Amino acid sequence: MTASVQQRSSRVSLWSRGRIFSARNIAVAVFLVLALVFGPILLGAYWTRIMTACAIFAIPAAGIALLYGRLGLVALGQVSLMGVGGWITLRVGHATALPFELLLVIAAVGTGIIGVLVGLPALRLSGLNLAIVTLMLAGAFEVVFTVTGFPNGGEGFLGRAAGGVLQKPLPRPVLGTTDPDYFRYVLIVTAIMFVIIALHLANRPGRAWAAMRQSEAGALAAGIGTVRYRLWALAVVSATTGVAGGLLAGNAGLLDPISFKASQSILLFATVLIGGGFSLLGAAIAGFLSQGLPPLLNSIGVDGNLIFVILGLGMIQALTTAPQGIAGQLQGLARRITRTITKKGKS
Repeated sequence: MTASVQQRSSRVSLWSRGRIFSARNIAVAVFLVLALVFGPILLGAYWTRIMTACAIFAIPAAGIALLYGRLGLVALGQVSLMGVGGWITLRVGHATALPFELLLVIAAVGTGIIGVLVGLPALRLSGLNLAIVTLMLAGAFEVVFTVTGFPNGGEGFLGRAAGGVLQKPLPRPVLGTTDPDYFRYVLIVTAIMFVIIALHLANRPGRAWAAMRQSEAGALAAGIGTVRYRLWALAVVSATTGVAGGLLAGNAGLLDPISFKASQSILLFATVLIGGGFSLLGAAIAGFLSQGLPPLLNSIGVDGNLIFVILGLGMIQALTTAPQGIAGQLQGLARRITRTITKKGKS
């Protein structure tokens, strides 16, 4: 009875007006509204497409942050799971012509199931062993994508257009037919995925994951089903990553296996460490670093391939002096500014 009352109290405090309308949430909501209204106008056509890709990649980055920051798991196959979500979206889309929103739901469910099934053998692994296993799985997905190819509107189960048959791109959603509208569409879907992950982190699964990160033996002693909660985490992360793959398929209408190399998963994991693996802000920064930094370097006359050198240096800096990443440093700076303003106000 006491536990039930405590759980109800926890839910009440989570949804209390003070928490929902906190300064951080209001700032995020204002930024989102401004981006939706003025983003495409300020960015222009080229950077609108770049920022669309950044928002899409922020979703698997949030999944990596959940696994690493809350469970201490190093998973190096998120970009491959994006490919799975994209494959499902294209295949079902070409075969059935369902609404794009329903395709995203199917991609989330399908990728969630595949992610859990693939992750089952790795449930007892952690650290370097898990990193190697997931990297090998990403390599296996890369081979499968290369051999089978992605559906491109052709006939048959795989939907491959061969020979002189014209490839048919997947139509975009009705609400996002143009680049500016698709940018807004992706931004809203990304925000919904972030909210889903944030709710998991703030509720019972998040508390269980935190306990497991501190001590798996202690979590077991406290009655936490570690296997069940690990499966839960894999399902949530895989499903949201599948949605990102669907958005990527909708962006171009076609997908290429070269976009889902195992090395891309390593690159995305590195950007999450630099951006900050312990917050969703870090995931958003990681999305920009992985997709926005190379064209930004090119725009100022620097070879975009130098991103590997820059990320290598960033990794060293993050691992040695800034374990919370750029997001942690920004949050620390905001706290210092707030304290300074508060002191001046009192004096």
